[in-house]
Amino acid sequence: MIQKVTTLNQFIIEQQAAFPNATGDFSRLLHHVGIAAKKVNREVNKAGLVDILGQAGTENVQGEDQQKLDVYADMTFINELRASGECCAVLSEENQDIIVFKDGMCRNAKYIFCMDPLDGSSNIDVNVSIGTIFSVYRRKSAPGEEVGQQDFLQKGVEQVAAGYVIYGSSTMLVYTAGNGVNGFTLDPSIGEFCLSHPLISTPSQGKIYSVNEGYYVNFPDGVKKFIKYCQEKDEETKRPFTSRYIGSLVADVHRNLLKGGIFIYPQTSSHPNGKLRLMYECNPMAFIAEQAGGMATNGKMRILDIEPENIHQRTPFYTGSKNMIDKICWFLKNS
Repeated sequence: MIQKVTTLNQFIIEQQAAFPNATGDFSRLLHHVGIAAKKVNREVNKAGLVDILGQAGTENVQGEDQQKLDVYADMTFINELRASGECCAVLSEENQDIIVFKDGMCRNAKYIFCMDPLDGSSNIDVNVSIGTIFSVYRRKSAPGEEVGQQDFLQKGVEQVAAGYVIYGSSTMLVYTAGNGVNGFTLDPSIGEFCLSHPLISTPSQGKIYSVNEGYYVNFPDGVKKFIKYCQEKDEETKRPFTSRYIGSLVADVHRNLLKGGIFIYPQTSSHPNGKLRLMYECNPMAFIAEQAGGMATNGKMRILDIEPENIHQRTPFYTGSKNMIDKICWFLKNS
């Protein structure tokens, strides 16, 4: 018996058919995101064989050294988004300002795109999983008008779609358009993303906590107490929990999304506003987490309700299984 395989493009078309008024604009945009992901995956897989590993000799807007693959991923996604004709502007971690497409169909396109083109790039040289994070919004300005930062300063609840690609032992594209989370694994034999994880659901209670404990002394008291709680033995709650930290947001969140757990990136004394970026890291991951039955917070409020003040805004970030988020919020509130 031949098992039916649903490719990403087939899935997008089927989803579009469920909405009689759909025009196909969003479907074309996602199609080109998939193409960009395949191109980046190709370069990631052969990175050890060509001169694409290591630093490019420049810094991004965050003051971080850009890796060569960072630059390649950034340009690849930008070029594919422009080619789609369905995106009018892009906000990328790698660029200080937004990139506006003023030519052809792009000028009248209805979507804007936020991305971290290559998350976890410090892991590139040691062959550890890295990823791409993206988020899609509808523009605020009228089609044909000049696109500006005001188009991007939207709350996470206004996202049309969000997703990530993880380049690991297998390459997966995971995304939501507000009707559940679905995962697609790249089959290299046919060069297509195939539906492998339909309607992903995060367990309400996990056994994994993910945090860089090297910064423990600089954490808020509530986070310190939660970590101690995770380490204590308690048969009823099946503690101690397991500590797992990769140092790649995509990889850590992906594991916890499937298995259950909590990802913790709090503010520290050196980064009092947190370090992760709201627009192209936290908002998309928060949207995915909630659509899978999990939660995401900055410790005081829901991530998706934060009103952004600038495009590269940072925030503390806690996401994962509902019960574990509730517990850390209790410690933060009562410490």
